[in-house]
Amino acid sequence: MWLRWACMFGIVWANVGFSKSSAQLPTGWKQHDMNRARPAVVTPGAPNLPLAPPSDAVVLFDGKSLDAWRSNDGSPAKWVIHDGVMESVPGSGYVVTAQSFADVQLHIEWASPGKVEGTSQGRGNSGVFLQGLFEVQILDSFDNLTYADGQAAAIYGQYPPQVNVSRKPGEWQSYDILFRAPQYGDDESLQSPATITVLHNGVLVQDHVRILGPTSWMQHHPYSKKPDRLPLSLQDHGNPVRYRNIWIRELPPPQVVPPSIPYDPIVTQLTEAQRKNLVGKYNQVNGGVWEIKSKEGKLYFIVNGPSMEMIPHGPDEFGLRFTAGLMKFALDESGKPMELKFSMGGNEMLARPSTK
Repeated sequence: MWLRWACMFGIVWANVGFSKSSAQLPTGWKQHDMNRARPAVVTPGAPNLPLAPPSDAVVLFDGKSLDAWRSNDGSPAKWVIHDGVMESVPGSGYVVTAQSFADVQLHIEWASPGKVEGTSQGRGNSGVFLQGLFEVQILDSFDNLTYADGQAAAIYGQYPPQVNVSRKPGEWQSYDILFRAPQYGDDESLQSPATITVLHNGVLVQDHVRILGPTSWMQHHPYSKKPDRLPLSLQDHGNPVRYRNIWIRELPPPQVVPPSIPYDPIVTQLTEAQRKNLVGKYNQVNGGVWEIKSKEGKLYFIVNGPSMEMIPHGPDEFGLRFTAGLMKFALDESGKPMELKFSMGGNEMLARPSTK
């Protein structure tokens, strides 16, 4: 995901810390916070792969065909098969299963490219999306620094793995995933969130965690009623990640899971005049345009599409709801902005109000 960030902002890397005082997720951390401790490195045991599927499994890939897979638009999958493995083709898009699932046990074996290219989120990046909504990150996380909630076996943007058991680039790795789909009431309200348990290379790294909502880059998406059964998908992130021996088992109904912890931010109140002064477009020093809009007494920061609610710490400093970003304004005597510094993910960017 770092590459996408860099392309959008034209950033210069910097070592910048962030406040965790407000706009946190129920985990106690904002998304992609570089201050969040990264998991300890643990060497997994010797691989015993491939792992044969049990008799009741649905085999999604056995090394011979992509019949169980489709492209996002329903057309035949555009990934390739060679030497008994399926490989993502950069630019071809995600592949999704023709069959839909709810509660499952999933086994999947994958390998990042043996030749190391790129860093952080640009190195062996892909992902397993349960129901097409909840991502278990795939990444070359062997001696590769990135944010904790974006490394291999993370529930992307939400939970880092408990430990980092990544094998070397090019070596085969496995995920064994137990997934429980979210449950909704007759009024479409959420009754219990999705939960997930993940073993990476045979080591427990996610222990029945409650997923906070559909996973996404820079965004927190609340739950909304979807069909009970949805396809599994694999991500094309521009890296030729390989897969083999994919099988899935449908599970019996889950036990009742308590609802997630409520979100309760700390907010400083601003006057209408203070909010109005900040509204408008801002030209980035390195190119690009940001925009701040006001709606129903709240300010929103718009960055190449995503619209993020600004949480005021005061008239000149704002956090972003659910996201580890910090905005600092330099204001003149009348309270009008002269420049804006935006810090996120270890980077600091500068913009000035548009004069047009």
